[in-house]
Amino acid sequence: MRRYRNGEIWNFESQTPAGGAGVILGLDGGTTSTVCVCLPAAMPLASALPDPLPILSRAVAGCSNHNSVGETAARETLEEVMAQALSKACSNRAAVQAVCLAVSGVNHPMDQQRLLDWLRDIFPSHVRFYVENDAVAALASGTMGKLHGCVLIAGTGTIAYGFTEDGREARAAGAGPVLGDWGSGYGIAAQALTAVIRAHDGRGPQTKLTKNILDILGLSSPDELIGWTYADPSWARIAALVPVVVSSAEEGDEVANRILYDSVQELADSVIAVVRRLRLCGKDGKDPFPLVMVGGVLEANKKWDIGKEVINCISKVYAGAHPIQPKVEPAVGAALLAWNHYSKEFTGDHGS
Repeated sequence: MRRYRNGEIWNFESQTPAGGAGVILGLDGGTTSTVCVCLPAAMPLASALPDPLPILSRAVAGCSNHNSVGETAARETLEEVMAQALSKACSNRAAVQAVCLAVSGVNHPMDQQRLLDWLRDIFPSHVRFYVENDAVAALASGTMGKLHGCVLIAGTGTIAYGFTEDGREARAAGAGPVLGDWGSGYGIAAQALTAVIRAHDGRGPQTKLTKNILDILGLSSPDELIGWTYADPSWARIAALVPVVVSSAEEGDEVANRILYDSVQELADSVIAVVRRLRLCGKDGKDPFPLVMVGGVLEANKKWDIGKEVINCISKVYAGAHPIQPKVEPAVGAALLAWNHYSKEFTGDHGS
């Protein structure tokens, strides 16, 4: 176990007693923010989890997607937020029993292995590690740590991810904005910006998006929009314009409405693709399955409710979809996932 970056980040450990009660860390890392929560490892093994959950601490940091900020900066964020969570819980790395890192940008076994190797350098040898895509934590937040069903995330980015009870998994979308995360906050806002430019130079219809976007950004002309966009083309900065698209659609703007309807179909198609591949709906297509809905794009937006429209589209194909709005955040889902794995190993229960 060594100290990454510099020793200062773990200096608090000299003030915490050795041999403290065991803890679990769950981390949800995305392109906008990274959250880490700390739970006690000694929660009762009962059919129902404690309500409310005994969350010992919560810490927040910035982006930890290595595709967005680079591997070094992403790891610094991950280490910082884990150290903060342990410090707030008056705990230390020696007390950690299991860690679940659920991070956007983890799309390949090589991504997982690099993070696992890095974690083993930071924590003692007894700690169990689980590295997943952030979609897994989002699913676990709706199923309270159980991996079964499908999750749709639509925030800055988007992905649909599904698991069967026998451990098979599948995903759709989630390849980032360059490869077409249509339906995501970035995708919606980028189409709106494109529509403004097209209207300005005569290639597209006039739209209320022009005035509404320029007003919110404090710009006077669509020409200035080009400079604004490329001055800092970060995904979250662009995605922050989604509320303007929604309000423009609610005002009756045809261009904004078309962008939203197309995005709804893209999001629904992602879920349908995953459900079909995993046969989550059974052979006849009617079996019920949990559909966890996560992300700012899917939250109710006045009259134009993107999440509701997505559910309507999916239900036309798979009536067994059971929408779930998680009661806990994805970081807690990650912690519960780690706790479930740890508890099964601790008790010798290796069943499903």
